[in-house]
Amino acid sequence: MIFTETPLKGAFVIEPEPLADARGFFARTWCQREAEQHGLNPRLVQCSVSFNRRRGTLRGLHYQAAPHEEAKLVRCTAGALHDVIVDLRRDSPTFRGHFAAGLSAKNRRMLYVPEGFAHGFQTLEDGTEIFYQMSEFYSPESARGVRWDDPAFGIVWPDADRIINDRDRAYPDFAG
Repeated sequence: MIFTETPLKGAFVIEPEPLADARGFFARTWCQREAEQHGLNPRLVQCSVSFNRRRGTLRGLHYQAAPHEEAKLVRCTAGALHDVIVDLRRDSPTFRGHFAAGLSAKNRRMLYVPEGFAHGFQTLEDGTEIFYQMSEFYSPESARGVRWDDPAFGIVWPDADRIINDRDRAYPDFAG
């Protein structure tokens, strides 16, 4: 696997290294040992899938508050998306910074999202599916979010034709 650190400390784009032959290819998408060597949390306890019918669907920006903060490994298994993370760690040198990556079924790239980050995405194709692996179990009482268009972050989203649910529209501005 190829680990490329983003400008946000502790967040990585991870690319599989396919071993190809006439049948196709084989590639690892997670290795505890390699994750630890890069300083990543290797604990993965839960997996989820998000299926999005229409292009322009925007979800986020979501996170889990302490004591249930979670790291995520995000991969697009169908379609394509604009994936965004925001560093909400007050003691981080990249606090309030954001990073975006294009993830697609075609490029097979993944985004490792450390604890203390908010995460969201906008789909770029109909029928986009995202596969998540998380380091902590989902805790409804710790579920939080910040608004996708909060001026504190200055995120530029790719598609002005957005489908956003009421909960994500109603998140407050970030108080930090």
